[in-house]
Amino acid sequence: MQKRTWLMAAAMLASVAPATAQTIYPLNRAEILEGSRFDFKVEFPNAPVSADVKVTINGKPVNEAFGREAQFVQNEEGQKHSALWLRGAQLPAGQYVIEATQGNEKAAVNWTVYATPERRAKNVILFVGDGLSVAHRTAARILSKGWEQGLYGGELAIDDMPNMALISTSGTDSIVTDSANSASAYTTGHKSCVNALGIYCAKNALTLDHPKVETISEVIKRKRAGMAIGVVTNSEIEDATPAAMVAHTRRRSDFNDIVKMFFDVQPDVIMGGGSPNFLPKSTPGTKRTDDLDFIAKFKEAGYSLATTKTEMNAAVAGGSKKLLGLYNTSNIDGAFDLRLAKKGSISKFPDQPDVVEQTKAALEMLKGAQDGFFLMVESARIDKYSHSLDWERAVFDTIMLDNAVKAAKEFAGDRNDTLIIVVPDHAHPISIIGTYDDDRPGQLLRDKLGTYHESLPPNYGPRDADGYPTKVDTSRRLAVAFGSYPDTCDTGRPYLDGERVPAVKGPDGKTNIANEKDCTGPLATRKQGNLPFEANSGVHAADDVLLTAMGPGAERFRGHKPNTFVFRVMAEALALGGK
Repeated sequence: MQKRTWLMAAAMLASVAPATAQTIYPLNRAEILEGSRFDFKVEFPNAPVSADVKVTINGKPVNEAFGREAQFVQNEEGQKHSALWLRGAQLPAGQYVIEATQGNEKAAVNWTVYATPERRAKNVILFVGDGLSVAHRTAARILSKGWEQGLYGGELAIDDMPNMALISTSGTDSIVTDSANSASAYTTGHKSCVNALGIYCAKNALTLDHPKVETISEVIKRKRAGMAIGVVTNSEIEDATPAAMVAHTRRRSDFNDIVKMFFDVQPDVIMGGGSPNFLPKSTPGTKRTDDLDFIAKFKEAGYSLATTKTEMNAAVAGGSKKLLGLYNTSNIDGAFDLRLAKKGSISKFPDQPDVVEQTKAALEMLKGAQDGFFLMVESARIDKYSHSLDWERAVFDTIMLDNAVKAAKEFAGDRNDTLIIVVPDHAHPISIIGTYDDDRPGQLLRDKLGTYHESLPPNYGPRDADGYPTKVDTSRRLAVAFGSYPDTCDTGRPYLDGERVPAVKGPDGKTNIANEKDCTGPLATRKQGNLPFEANSGVHAADDVLLTAMGPGAERFRGHKPNTFVFRVMAEALALGGK
C-alpha cells in the first residue's frame, strides 16, 4: 500500500510544473532521519491570509499529518510574504509528498524519511580535512613517504582504508560550497547554502530564525544518554566545521551565538582556538558584546579547562572526561610552523598541541563512555593555507591529519566496533605540475620548471619520525599550481618567514594587487589573477572530493555520493533513527 501511495504521489509530482511561488522547507528530495527534529516551513509570496492557502502531506492536512498545529504568520517580520511554521517537527519512516497551494499556484516537494537498521558501530570518528584535495594527498605522500622509480615509499593512513567514494559538495544555492554548509551536510544530512549552519536558508531577516535541522550531536544528546561527543580542530572552535556540530545560524560569523550553542549542547570534549569569544566584554582582548563568561559556565558544568598542551595532558592524566581546550586566541598554528619555521603565533603560544596530540587526548577521554562516542576531528588549516596559496603549509597539515588518522586506526585495532571516515568538506583547485629544479638553465621561474620526463623527483631533506621533511627549501621542489588566485607573485620556494600573503590592498583601498614582498628575488614571477579584483586569496573548487573509510558501515561508501550521504551512513551505523 505504501509503495502504491508513493508511486501515485510521484506521478502527481511529475504533473506539477516547477513553481516559483511557494517555497517549502525542507527542500525537494530531502532525506530525513526518522525521529530527528526539523523545522517545517512554507513561504507564500504576496502575504496571503491563511484562508487562501492550503498545505497537505500525502494528501492530509498538515496539522493532521504532523499531529500538531502549525502556526500561520502573515507578513512575516514585516516582509511581503506569509509563512506556515511548525518548529521541531518529526515524521515516521516513509515517502512523503508535500503540496502547498496558493490560489492557482501549486508547489510540491518529496521527502524520504528513513529508518536505521540495527546498530553496528559503538564509535564513529569523522575526520574532516578542510579543503583537502587530491593534490594535497599526493604531495603529502611524496613528502612523508618518498618516491623512487615510480613507486611511493609507503602508503598514507588515509589511503590504506578499504572503502572509497567520490563525494560531491555543492550547496543549495551554488555549485561551489564553503565550509559552513558543506560541514553542515555531514552533521545534519541536509543541504544548505553558503555561510549557513544547521538551517535551511529562508527569507527570515534574523540569522538565528531560519528553519533549523537537528545536528548529530543534538540527536545523540537527546537519544543516547550514555554516549559521548568530542569536537577537535586547529581552527577557532567557533569556525564553520566545528560549529556545524552544534550550530543553527544563517551567518557562520555569529561566533558569540555559536559559543552559546556549544554550551547548550555541551559536547564532552571541545578543543580548538578562539578563546576571546568565551570571555565577557569586560575582559581585555574579548570579542563578546555581553557580560557572559562562558569559561566560568563550562567550569560550573564540570569541564576542566586547558589552555596549553601541558594542561591538556594533565587533564587526561587526571582522568577528566569533560574538557574545554582553548589553545590560542585565534587559530592554532599548523604543523609547518610548530615543527619547522616557528613562525605564526608560536612565540605567543609556545605550548600548543597539534591535531595528532589533540586526537590522542580526545580518544583517551572518550573511550570509557558507556555507550560509545562520536568524535569529529578537523585539520582546518589545509584550507586556510590553500586560500593563501601556501601549499607547503597545507601539505604539512595534510601529513598531520594523516598521523591523527593513524592514531585513530591504532585505537580501533581489530575490535571492529569503530567506524572511521576521512573526508574533505570541499576541494581547492590545486595540482602538481612537475618540479622546480635550480640546476636547470635560465633566469625565470618557468625555466626552472621541469614537466613530463624532466619533472625529476624532489630532494626534500630527511624526514623526522612522524614523516615530516626537516628541510623543504631544497634545490628540487614540487611545482604546485593553483587554479584560482588574485594578482600575485610566485617565487617557487617555501615561505619560511611566515604564511604567504598573496595579495594586499592597492592605493584605492578596494582593488587587491600583488604583494610586493613576493615580487623580489631572482625567480619571482608576476601572475595576473583570474579572480575578481576584490579577492585577495584563492577560492574553493566544485570538484568532487575523495572519501576513504573503514569499520562497520564503511562498505556503504562506493561510487559517487552527495555529501549528505555521509550523515546517513553514520546515523545508520549508530542506529540513531526511530522515535
